[in-house]
Amino acid sequence: MTHPLLFPPAFPLVEFQSRLSALRRIMAERHVQLLIVDQREHMVYFSGYCSTAAMYQALLVPLDREPFAVIRAVDAEIFTERSWFTDCVSFGDDANPIRIVADAITTRGFAGTVIGIEQDSHFLTVNRASELEAFLPNARIVDFSGVMWEMRQIKSPLELACLEVAAEICDRAARAGFEAAQEGVNEREIFVAMTDEAWRSGADNAQVAVVASGPRSGILHASLGHRFLPRGDILHVEPVPHFRGYTSRMMRPKSIGEPTDQQIRTAETMIRIQEEQFHAMKPGANAKDVDRIVREAILKARLRDTYTNITGYTLGLKYPPRTSDFTRVFLPDSDWQLEENQVFHMYTSARGMAFSETIVVTPEGGKRLTKMERRLFF
Repeated sequence: MTHPLLFPPAFPLVEFQSRLSALRRIMAERHVQLLIVDQREHMVYFSGYCSTAAMYQALLVPLDREPFAVIRAVDAEIFTERSWFTDCVSFGDDANPIRIVADAITTRGFAGTVIGIEQDSHFLTVNRASELEAFLPNARIVDFSGVMWEMRQIKSPLELACLEVAAEICDRAARAGFEAAQEGVNEREIFVAMTDEAWRSGADNAQVAVVASGPRSGILHASLGHRFLPRGDILHVEPVPHFRGYTSRMMRPKSIGEPTDQQIRTAETMIRIQEEQFHAMKPGANAKDVDRIVREAILKARLRDTYTNITGYTLGLKYPPRTSDFTRVFLPDSDWQLEENQVFHMYTSARGMAFSETIVVTPEGGKRLTKMERRLFF
């Protein structure tokens, strides 16, 4: 499988500049003169560079001047290779990164301005934020939480292309896993088959699949076990590959040996209900109405006694430590409207089986990016 996006750059300069312009419009509305960006997804989204997160690093975006970055010296070369930013302050491992950031802000004349920070960042810890404020006593530091997560909801054509490649990797990895999944096979062999196929197909993350079987097949976040598959098992697979940092996802079940009539009926019911949900995923639809289609129908069919989890969540650019993006989720009280070119992982599970797809919102309804046949395999 060869895709033009397998080779850099994934995005042209004009797309990065457009993102930066949109960010600055929001900064101006909030009277923020300098923004500190340190969440990994946002660093990639605006600059093309993803930090290793071993030490604190940040992008600094002035309202009306060129952006600059504070980067660990050992990462400076890769920053230059991946980022379109040209101004970079590097620091050695014996330095305090927060002090270096504060010094760079002061040197460039922003020490007495309004500075925005991501209070919801995984990397600007409470200690680091307090230290930053101590180094910049004359600045007014304000919260910029949530803004960049919201900005990334609507995907550009090139972002959708990355998600389509990731979705194709999902399909290929799941097929490879099911080919390996035979009676007497260790579930680790299935994981290896899926991982091998995903990497060969262009996945750029290490953990590319979730595998669980037998009594654990209904545990969607199960850790990899050591089971040998007996006849009658239900195997759960969920490929979660990243391509250029963009993740698509899919869940499918396989019966080891002939499934029971009840299992077949359960799978068919779940698929039918979920197809109705996908059809409703049009721009302007309310999220709680989309959620209700699956939640109420699954409970009415008595496939589950309770339904406490969400039925879908945001997909897109994603890096650890958070493995899923819950900026937008589908719950009974999710009072927000869908927009064209939003992308979601929509899923449902019952009786040890789960089905999910990567879905993009279109005027005709939710379009599947993952294409694998929707059925209980055996």
